[in-house]
Amino acid sequence: MATEDQLREQIVLLGRSLYDRGLAHGSAGNISVRLADGWLMSPTSSCLGRLDPARLSRLDANGRLLAGDAPSKETFLHQAMYGQRADCGAVVHLHSVHAVAVSCLDGLDAANVFAPITAYAVMQVGRLALVPYYPPGDLALADAVRAVAARHHSVLLANHGPVVAGTSLDAAVNAIEELEQTARLTLLLHGHRTRPLTAAQVAELERRFPG
Repeated sequence: MATEDQLREQIVLLGRSLYDRGLAHGSAGNISVRLADGWLMSPTSSCLGRLDPARLSRLDANGRLLAGDAPSKETFLHQAMYGQRADCGAVVHLHSVHAVAVSCLDGLDAANVFAPITAYAVMQVGRLALVPYYPPGDLALADAVRAVAARHHSVLLANHGPVVAGTSLDAAVNAIEELEQTARLTLLLHGHRTRPLTAAQVAELERRFPG
C-alpha cells in the first residue's frame, strides 16, 4: 500500500499529466485520494499542472481540513462519491472540453449518456449518469450526485463536466480519460449513422469486466 507521501506525489504527477495534455486548464478540476483516516485533495483555486505536494488539503473522514491549504469548493462532490462507494479510492473531476460539450447537448439519456460505441467505454466508463445543472458550489449538487453514485461510478454534471470514482487514482484517471475520448467520438459521430455495440455485446463486457 502506498504511503501518504507517495500518494501526494502521485496526485501531483497525474495532475500535471492531465494539465499538460489539455484535459485540465486554469484552476478548473480537482483530484482526491482516500486515506485510511480521511483523504487528500487538491486545494481551492489551484492549477492541476502546478500542485505542491506539501500544500495539498489533508481532510479527516468527515471532510474537515486538518492541514494544508483550503480544499476545493467542490469537496462535496468527492464526499458524495466516497460516501456511496465503499470501493472508491480516488475521485477526479474535470472540465474537459469534449465531455463538457456533450453535457450541454439536449435530449441526453440521464441514465446512460453514451451509446456503447466502443468496448472500452463500456468497460472503463460504464453507464454514465447525467446530473441536472446546479451552480458551482451549490450543495444541492451533492444530493444529486449522491442519488446516483451507488449505481454509477461515472457521472456527468450538466453544463459543467465529469466526475469519476475509481478504486485507485490510476483507475480514476484512466476512466476519466476514456470518458473524454468517448465524448470526443460521440461529437465526431453526431449526425452520422453509427453501429453501436449490441445489448448482448454490452452484457458480455459487463459480465467479463464488472465495474
